[in-house]
Amino acid sequence: MYGNSSDFTQYQEADLAIRTAAATPHQLVLMLFTGLMDELTCAKGHIQAKRFERKATSISKCIDILNALTSALDYERGGELSLRLASLYDYCVYRLYDASHHLAVEQIDEVETILRNIQQGWEGMSA
Repeated sequence: MYGNSSDFTQYQEADLAIRTAAATPHQLVLMLFTGLMDELTCAKGHIQAKRFERKATSISKCIDILNALTSALDYERGGELSLRLASLYDYCVYRLYDASHHLAVEQIDEVETILRNIQQGWEGMSA
């Protein structure tokens, strides 16, 4: 169906753009979490396979997504919950920097556990 990987990549990017344009704010947060969790898995794989340049790219993407989640918080309406989420996201960023520096998959596992719990909370809100 697709002649080369470039065609498939373009299709994926177009599909993401369409889904993003049609998404509610809640759906956008869930999409960010899905991408974040996928990228954390990639980062661990890159560390284990000693693909350090790709590891750095994956960690950077994770940090960018965490920063986007932080900037999306509504501190007026969210109050204390928003502040606590911002603190957790900041902690995860710190742990990812440290994991990247020390090539520590265990620290990425810790971040995954924290974020999976938050993701499940967001998913529960849509039910």
